[in-house]
Amino acid sequence: MENLEKQLICPICLEMFTKPVVILPCQHNLCRKCANDIFQASNPYLPTRGGSLTSGGRFRCPSCRHEVVLDRHGVYGLQRNLLVENIIDMFKQESSSSKPAPERKEETPMCDVHEEEKINIYCVTHGVPTCSMCKVFGAHKDCEVAPITSIYQTKKTELSDGIAMIVGNNDRMQGIISQLEEACRAIEENGRRQKTLVCEKFDQLYAILEEKKREMSQKVTAEQDEKVNYIQGLTRKYGDHLEESCKIVEKGIQTMEEAEMALFLQNTKPLLQKIAEASSIAHLDKVERGYENMDHYNVNFKKESKALRTIDFIQDDEDEDEEDEDGEAGAEEGEGAQTVLGGSAVTAASVQPSAPQQANPCPSTSKSAAST
Repeated sequence: MENLEKQLICPICLEMFTKPVVILPCQHNLCRKCANDIFQASNPYLPTRGGSLTSGGRFRCPSCRHEVVLDRHGVYGLQRNLLVENIIDMFKQESSSSKPAPERKEETPMCDVHEEEKINIYCVTHGVPTCSMCKVFGAHKDCEVAPITSIYQTKKTELSDGIAMIVGNNDRMQGIISQLEEACRAIEENGRRQKTLVCEKFDQLYAILEEKKREMSQKVTAEQDEKVNYIQGLTRKYGDHLEESCKIVEKGIQTMEEAEMALFLQNTKPLLQKIAEASSIAHLDKVERGYENMDHYNVNFKKESKALRTIDFIQDDEDEDEEDEDGEAGAEEGEGAQTVLGGSAVTAASVQPSAPQQANPCPSTSKSAAST
């Protein structure tokens, strides 16, 4: 019976359910009066007309915090729990028919001064319950007193109103918590989106740098191949000349061994002519000094590095328009290309030498110089 009684306690008034008992959508039960108190505390500004609601409202279940949405009938539109009401009737009948347990007698408080007197009145002056003897002969004889039943109902009403107020405040705080959680999720989502945009902008900058590096490397590679091919061609020419000279030397040694003077003199004239031609290398090109040097392809990114270190987010007072950097990558060499990334200007100056013809003579120039 005690366990059953605990199941029949209203979570608002902490008393046994009073008829009628309403069942919430979450299957929890409340006294209709308690449900109405919570509803009014949660909707203090809900318009009424002639004591009745003109529109629906909502409140949260005190047991599970589930939100209960009501129509224009308010709590009177909630379904009554007839099963719980019948159980309460049966419980009260069973309790009244059974003998009172000894523990029930101990529940009635007794006066501390008059131990045989029950506390049955309330001292309004001191705000404490007391007994009739204390009012007649004791410390509260000059105090204002009231029946304990009336004070009990008053205090119970105040406690119920206070609980309803706290429940309403809890609902408002729960709404604030939900808003804060939503703001936190929005901040995280916005942060992820902005980091993605920043990474995309840096990827564009990396692509520009990679393209520029590829173009400059191709220029160095083109001149390198040109010079290497030219040197390899001269090497082959000098090798052919050396091979021809070796053959002439062998021919001269064989001629020197000729004992017949007439035959010797007959072969000497063309051989001397060939020796004279082989001794001259004026017809072969010579490599100009410093031809192998590639130092004119030097780079200096101090200004660009300083500009890159100043990259930051766009401020409110700055122009938020961004220039298309793809067109800047193919600009003519020697012109400054200025790109705006994150509010910082980056100037990419051309790294080509001012006069490459002086330090990088072409093969035709070296050939003409050697021939002269």
